[in-house]
Amino acid sequence: MTNELKKLIEAAKRVEPTAEHREQQRRSFAYGNTAFENDRITRKMVDEQADKLASQARDKR
Repeated sequence: MTNELKKLIEAAKRVEPTAEHREQQRRSFAYGNTAFENDRITRKMVDEQADKLASQARDKR
């Protein structure tokens, strides 16, 4: 492993993802796992359901 790669890995360990980035990753994970099992699942469907769940969670507060 080169020194440059080691530096990049150490820098990546200190990065704190934003809430928006975590949400994007969560949706990507959900899409990847569901579309793998059902090719009729679209990213739009995942986004719509995630938005719906977020709205319901806000309403419960």
